[in-house]
Amino acid sequence: MSTAHPARVWNYWLGGRDYFAADRAAGEQMNRDFPHLVQIARAERAFLVRAVRFLAGPARIRQFLDVGAGLPAGGNTHEIAQRIAPDARIVYADNDPAVLVHARALLRNPMLASTPEGAVSYVDADLRDVAAVLAGAARTLDLGRPVALIMLGVLGYIDDHGAARSITSQLMDALPAGSYLAIADGVAGTGPVDDAQQRYNDTAPVPYHLRRPDQLASFFDGLDLIEPGVVPCPRWKPDAPGGAGGPGGAGGPGGAGGPPPGSAPDTGRSAGSGADRAAGPGGSPPDEPPVHCGMARKP
Repeated sequence: MSTAHPARVWNYWLGGRDYFAADRAAGEQMNRDFPHLVQIARAERAFLVRAVRFLAGPARIRQFLDVGAGLPAGGNTHEIAQRIAPDARIVYADNDPAVLVHARALLRNPMLASTPEGAVSYVDADLRDVAAVLAGAARTLDLGRPVALIMLGVLGYIDDHGAARSITSQLMDALPAGSYLAIADGVAGTGPVDDAQQRYNDTAPVPYHLRRPDQLASFFDGLDLIEPGVVPCPRWKPDAPGGAGGPGGAGGPGGAGGPPPGSAPDTGRSAGSGADRAAGPGGSPPDEPPVHCGMARKP
């Protein structure tokens, strides 16, 4: 394969195995030119691990809709969820034909396949086509029961903030009370990162638009935010020293530890709107990746 593909480059950054020499070369060049992109990719994947542990553990969610999931890499949503809850059902939605063909082939691998009790499927749907996403998800999920909607690194591809908020609201409106929304996206606010992102967008086939932290937090308006709110990703329920961190971790004494058997589900709610709980307007500190994460529960 002589031409790099964005999904395979992302897979290379995350330590996956499904890339070619051209993807590795492109990934290394982009790491030199735009190091913040690699930081964002890895911070989002680490957040995914902790978020799914919380959802499948304390929150006791058994259905997941992961939009814009890309190629499977270490620490996929279904792997994490089904280690905790073997009956978990997961739908991945993506509109990249290369991703869909490759992902479906990979999921036939016994190492990545669903548990017998659960289910995993890929849906060919564009994020902007909410009806198609929901119709595809409904073939595997019961949309009358709570669902965790996961949107990591996808909202920046929608340049209009109002349109992005509308899409997110429509998806959450279709899900019942007790459902969750988890979001991670790159944030603006630091000059060097903003400048590098603009240089990337000038040549990228699909530009990615950074948003201010308060704009990112506004996606959670009307929902009950989970502590610690919308914050730089490394601060969202970080694993305790020696905990089950890393892409494959699914348990242990991390920030999303489960309740005692028989106790009520832990919703982890925090008061205030998304904007109230956002990190300050200056974006992430220099020593943190320029990406913010948050999760909220539909009341």
